[in-house]
Amino acid sequence: MELKEKADLIVKLMEDKKAVKIEKLDISGVTIIADYFIICSGTSSTHVKGIADEIDFKLKEQNIECGHTEGYDTARWILMDYGDIVVHVFYEEDREYYSLERLWKSGK
Repeated sequence: MELKEKADLIVKLMEDKKAVKIEKLDISGVTIIADYFIICSGTSSTHVKGIADEIDFKLKEQNIECGHTEGYDTARWILMDYGDIVVHVFYEEDREYYSLERLWKSGK
């Protein structure tokens, strides 16, 4: 699967799970960490976990494994590292506090 297709699939999965404020940031020209940050919010810890679970499940169906996950137990900010794409699923209040979009505003 091409990188853009993978990013678009993740956004669609977020939309399907009713994620809030979905942002796809192209950070390829800014850092070597990843090519994309895909950020969304959930309205409860259950919703945050549900979004992350759906992404993980559907990408595994495509033989795309998550290299590393952080924050799943607390479900306030779940980070999922797919190498060239890093997914951030936030609880709404935590997203406002950390404001990744502001920190990475030089991304497209």
